[in-house]
Amino acid sequence: MSKSRRLLVLAVAVLLLGGLAAALVLRAASRDDKPSADGPSIAAGAVTLTRPGTLTFLNGVQGPHRGALASVPADAPDSGRTASELNCQRFHAAAGTGVCLRSTPGALAQDNTALIVDAELRTLRSFPLAGTPSRARVSPSGRFAAWTVFVSGESYGAAFFSTRTAIADTRTGKLEANLEEFAISMDGREYRAQDVNFWGVTFSKDDDTFYATLSTAGETHLVKGSISGRSVTTLARNVECPSLSPDETRIAYKKRVRAGASLWREHVMDLGTLQEHTLAEKRSVDDQAAWLDDRTLAYALPTDGAADSTDLWTVPADGSGAPLLLAPGASSPARLG
Repeated sequence: MSKSRRLLVLAVAVLLLGGLAAALVLRAASRDDKPSADGPSIAAGAVTLTRPGTLTFLNGVQGPHRGALASVPADAPDSGRTASELNCQRFHAAAGTGVCLRSTPGALAQDNTALIVDAELRTLRSFPLAGTPSRARVSPSGRFAAWTVFVSGESYGAAFFSTRTAIADTRTGKLEANLEEFAISMDGREYRAQDVNFWGVTFSKDDDTFYATLSTAGETHLVKGSISGRSVTTLARNVECPSLSPDETRIAYKKRVRAGASLWREHVMDLGTLQEHTLAEKRSVDDQAAWLDDRTLAYALPTDGAADSTDLWTVPADGSGAPLLLAPGASSPARLG
C-alpha cells in the first residue's frame, strides 16, 4: 500500500474509532515507520526476478520497508537488503514471473487481491481473492500461479476454517477459481463430499502436474493433480503444504504429530517409494517450506518475543544437521535462477 493510501485509511480509522482506539492505531503506524536500530540494513532499490543467485523474501523488519519484497545475494543472506515498492502478504516467483497476494485494510472490509507481476515487478494481471491470503506458488516455468486463501477462520489450527485454492494461467489469464470443482479419485474410486478443502499447491516442470493438500472427513491427503485433466488422485495421508524438490523426486511437507493440536513436524517423502523421514527441525512449522536447492529447505517460524513477525530458517532435506537462521524478520522465500 502506498504511504498516501495508508494515511487515508488511518485517517478514516481515526474518525470511526475515536479516543483511545484511534491513538493505538496511530501509535502502531508510527512504530512501523521507525527503522529498527539493531536489524539488518535495508535500502530502497530495484528488485528483479531474473537475477540468478538471488534470494527474495518479504521483509518483516520494523520500519518503512516492512512488508516489501526484498532481495539479497543467496550466498550472503545476512548482507544489506534491497527493498522494492511491491508490498505483499505472500509472494513467490520463478522464471521471471511472480505472484503477490495483497490484503489491503479498509475502514469496513479488507481488499484481497492476487497480482501477477513480471521480472520488473510490473503488474500483468490482477485477480480478486475470496479471503485472506495464505499460500502462493509459481510453477518452475512461470506459466502457472496458485494461491490459497482463508474464507473463514484464521489458521490451519482453528477449529473451523474453509480454504479456497485457485490456479491461474499467467499467460492467458484463464483461472481455475476453485480446485474443489476438480474430480477426485481416492483409493482408486471416485470421491465426493461437501467438506472438501484444498491448499498448498506445488508445481511440476511439465506445466500440468501439481501436488496439493486435500482435506476431508477429518483427514489430510497428499494429492497429485492434472491442470488439463481437472482431476486429482490421493497418494498418502497426513500430508500438508507439500513442496516439490527441484529434481522432482521428493515432497517436503508438514505432518501433524499430535492429535487435536496445532503441532506439525517437517518431513520429506520419496515420491517413488512414498517412504518418509523426519527433518532435524523439532519446532512446530506452520508454513509451506521452499526448496533453496536439492539439499536445503527454508521455512518461516515466529520471531521470539514478537507475535507479528517471522524469521526464515533452513534445514538439510536428508534429516541430518540442525536448523540454521537464514534471515531474521522475513517470510515467503524464493531462490531465483
